[in-house]
Amino acid sequence: MTNKKFDIHDRTLTFAARVAKFVDGLPSKLAAIEYSKQLIRASSSIGANIEEADGTLSKRDFVNKISISRREARESRYWLRLIDKADLVRGSIMRAECDWLTNEARELMLILSSIINNTRQNSK
Repeated sequence: MTNKKFDIHDRTLTFAARVAKFVDGLPSKLAAIEYSKQLIRASSSIGANIEEADGTLSKRDFVNKISISRREARESRYWLRLIDKADLVRGSIMRAECDWLTNEARELMLILSSIINNTRQNSK
């Protein structure tokens, strides 16, 4: 097995998959169901927009798609924080996963910001 660097495509795919598993463990309360739907949409959109960015023809379109991904990462972090704040997370395993996902959403935001900044700098 190689020590391949974890790329943004793999990382966003893993994030969305872990979010899907996480929401399956939430209680069947109306708030949890509604917040989960929003979280699933936002978290899966991060990677989808990165995939679209790879197919763009201009740097401007690339930056636009990556910016959308960053907004979706920010939104994902919001829904995770709201789910936690609304006391919908039960048990230490679920709490640890919520914390990991919240931190990962933050890290994805930072990585995507760096990609945007580097692309803009290289365009000048």
